[in-house]
Formats: sequence, C-alpha cells, structure tokens
Amino acid sequence: MALEINNAITQTKDSQSSINPSVAMTLLEQGNQRFLENKSLHRNLHQQVSDTSTGQYPFAAVVSCIDSRIPTEVIFDQGIGDIFNARVAGNFVNEDILGSLEFACKLAGSKLIVVMGHTSCGAVKGACDHAELGNLTQMLRKINPAIDAISTPEGTDRSSANLDFVNKVAAKNVDLTVEKIKDDSPVLKEMLDQGEIAIVGAMYDVKTGSVSFI
Repeated sequence: MALEINNAITQTKDSQSSINPSVAMTLLEQGNQRFLENKSLHRNLHQQVSDTSTGQYPFAAVVSCIDSRIPTEVIFDQGIGDIFNARVAGNFVNEDILGSLEFACKLAGSKLIVVMGHTSCGAVKGACDHAELGNLTQMLRKINPAIDAISTPEGTDRSSANLDFVNKVAAKNVDLTVEKIKDDSPVLKEMLDQGEIAIVGAMYDVKTGSVSFI
C-alpha cells in the first residue's frame, strides 16, 4: 500500500485519506532510504506546482531545525505538496508552531507529526555554551530543559566541545518537544488519543544522511 501511494504522483484528498499514521511513517522511512541509496523518485515538479495550485493534502508535518544541511523534502525524498515543514533553530515548539501543527493535522488532514533534531546541532551547541546574541539569547534558553535533563559524571565537559554531550542534549530536546506538543495542544492530544495521528521524534545524522526514528 505504501509503495503504491508513495510514487511520483501528487497527493490528493483520496490518497491522503488512505494513509494512516503508520503508513505515513513508512513513507518517510522509505523516502529516507531512497535518499541514502541515491535512488530518489523522478518527479515533474512543475506539474506538481500546477497540481497543488487549487489545494494541498500533505500526509505529514515535520518540525525540524533551520540547519541548511537538512532540507526536509530532500532527505525524505518527497515532492511538492507531500509534507508540511516547520523549521526553527533547535526544533522547539511555541504557540505559533503548535497552531501551525494544529492546522496541518486538524484542518489539512496530515496523519503524522515528526519532531526531528540532528547531530552537531549549532543551536544546541550555543545553548550548551550559554551563548548570548540579540534575540538568539531567549531562543536558546528554550533548549535549557534538555541540557538540565542530561546527567553526567562530575567533571564532564558539558560545553559544545563535547560532541557526545551535545548529541545527547539534541535527542533529549526532541523527546521533550514531543511531550510538549502533547501537553500544550489539546487539539492534537485528542487526535492522538483517537488514533487519528501519531507524534514521533527522530534524529538526523549530518554525517550519513540517515534518519533514525525515536
């Protein structure tokens, strides 16, 4: 079913309605595998622009980092109209992003929310180093709960110089963001409880291009 749906066609209301949360995750997993194998599907993107001009039916929404090395449609091998993107440094959620996700799922029919962090995250490094710069200062503080949640032996380097620590914080930040979505959006929590959507975490490896779902 997933292979039949996830070809080079543009998502329609009918194809979207035939996708459940489990299939949606499979579509992304398969797409990332094609990306890793350099076997991305051939799509007529200009035709997809035309096809989506009167409506959109994405099957998933991805909250990911603004990092330029993680073009979401590319690493999941998706076309125009397939997935929603919410990108912000540190892949956290606030009221605006939660509202966007509510639109994506409740009103536009997406079946899956993926919160995707990545290795060697610059935002996480900045938070670990307590960097301060304009509006970046307040933004990075949103990652502090993930830093505080990682326990380390006394004397451990908890700065950006310790990449293992940085990556652990990035993964914890994903976990906490998934829980925040559930806690702060009654709309999405109700859909989750009713099996209409799934909310999952993922980590992207900037060295390999591989996405691991948590």
